[in-house]
Amino acid sequence: MELPSTHAHRPSTRVLAGVDVPDSPLVARAIEFAHAHSTPWLFNHAMRSWLFASVLARLDDTRYDPEVLAIITLLHVLGLTGSFQGEYRFEVEGANAARAFARREGLDEHRCQRVWDGVALNSTPSICLHKEAEPALGVRGVGLDWGGWGIERIPADVMAGIVQSFPRLQMKREFSDAVCVLCATRPQTTYDNFARDFGVRFVPGYQPPSLADALIDSPFQE
Repeated sequence: MELPSTHAHRPSTRVLAGVDVPDSPLVARAIEFAHAHSTPWLFNHAMRSWLFASVLARLDDTRYDPEVLAIITLLHVLGLTGSFQGEYRFEVEGANAARAFARREGLDEHRCQRVWDGVALNSTPSICLHKEAEPALGVRGVGLDWGGWGIERIPADVMAGIVQSFPRLQMKREFSDAVCVLCATRPQTTYDNFARDFGVRFVPGYQPPSLADALIDSPFQE
């Protein structure tokens, strides 16, 4: 199926898994960076998320910065890798790493901030969908690959090309296991995000604090 082209300015393109994507040295380095720091299933998830976001942008004729979108989607799960784990929730660790990559590549601060927002909010669609075009497109691509949201919009031949080029490799199990490791080893980074749900269901002894208790027990007299 031929998809409509967006009217936004784009760098030169190439066809990847049946989808037109930007063909620039920056995007190539983002792919290399993601590949170097990811296991195969995680890298494939990032690639599919990028491709799905690109397809949705073209279907909706959305103006966006294709290089920023590429960096957001390709690097959105860095915080789940062994290279970028720390004291913050994995989305923030990933966002910090992605922004550092963007800065090293010479992006201006406005573009870097959109990268940070898109990665930090990639698992919070109720906020990210209301951000600029690139974070909003990124979370739609990620959400489509993760939970199937919007899958009915992707033509069957396009879907088949993407999944055949970048197989899922047991992503449901692998992703669940990766998040459960965070809940078991760094629980303090999981209490205020979706990882909490995985800890409650799958991790023995996981006991997240209640935010209701935080309010009730706060040191103020009413």
